[in-house]
Amino acid sequence: RSDTVTEIPDCHLLTPALIAGMEPARELVIIGGSRKGELRITMTEAKAGLDIAVTDGKPLDLALETDLAAIAGRHPIARLAWNGEVIAMAAPPVQMFGTAPVVPPPGAFLQATREGEAALLAAVREAVGDAKTVIDLFSGSGTFALPLAANAAVHAVEGDAAMLSALDEGWRHSQGLQKVTTEARDLFRRPLLPDELNADAVVIDPPRAGAEAQVDELATSDVPRIAAVSCNPVTFARDAEVLTKAGYRLEWLVVVDQFRWSPHVELAGCFTR
Repeated sequence: RSDTVTEIPDCHLLTPALIAGMEPARELVIIGGSRKGELRITMTEAKAGLDIAVTDGKPLDLALETDLAAIAGRHPIARLAWNGEVIAMAAPPVQMFGTAPVVPPPGAFLQATREGEAALLAAVREAVGDAKTVIDLFSGSGTFALPLAANAAVHAVEGDAAMLSALDEGWRHSQGLQKVTTEARDLFRRPLLPDELNADAVVIDPPRAGAEAQVDELATSDVPRIAAVSCNPVTFARDAEVLTKAGYRLEWLVVVDQFRWSPHVELAGCFTR
């Protein structure tokens, strides 16, 4: 029946910490949800505890803020954000990208699983090879850029300035990494042009819609190696066709099944010319 909500007390895809997070999530819905809209909860496991970001909740007032702080205090929550505003932070919800400690902004995009992230990072490392300079397009908070900086100078380009700020802060708090520069730029409207793509390798990990405008510019560039990551085989195939018609060769393709028991997969491929 479509009007019946059935609780799922256990899930083989979630870590114990995330399963335990169902209880504070239930409390958050009760005090902050509304029949007029849909409340969204993003929950990420960090070493310091859960990093919870709630969007489309009721507008904050003193009573709600007090109740939210109480929930955060009762549960192992490192940070609780409500409609973009941090309500409580017991400890920074650090994510490790290589040796760099990064605190992503609330609700920021991350890979779904540590195992999937590790598999994709291994593929990206193989694709860039011994490149000494790397441009990371759609870099997010540094999932690939910061580990790659162990062996290469990296220029990270991302449309979300808050994510870039987290990346830069993580780089500044790490040791032994080569130079990492950042650039806030909407790559859908202002893709990097061929004369800006002067690096030994490029990493590109766009959203599900792909990166048609940026791929068109990559196709006419002199970049010798491209590490392409995608969560959408359809747009990956479209972009791969553009690159191969322009003279690139798809050397290999890896499928990473980090969305178990669903039709979704991640892809990582290596293009060379």
